Amino acid sequence: MKKEIHPEYKPVVFYDTSSEFKFMTKSTMTSGETIEWEDGNTYPLIKVEVSSASHPFYTGKKLFVDTAGRVEKFNKRYKK
Repeated sequence: MKKEIHPEYKPVVFYDTSSEFKFMTKSTMTSGETIEWEDGNTYPLIKVEVSSASHPFYTGKKLFVDTAGRVEKFNKRYKK
């Protein structure tokens, strides 16, 4: 393998903004925001809108998430 072409694979914290659920895993994603985790260390914070804590398939609840007016944007673009 070529050296120095692969992104850094490190621990990051994902934060589900709709359910306020946080979990830590490893990823190549980066962020300017950081958070102090339960172990006292600081990790990059990645905000997501849907995770297993808020997705209807995993929760069994019907949930309509309209983020940033996507439906209105679609209707405006394709309105006849």
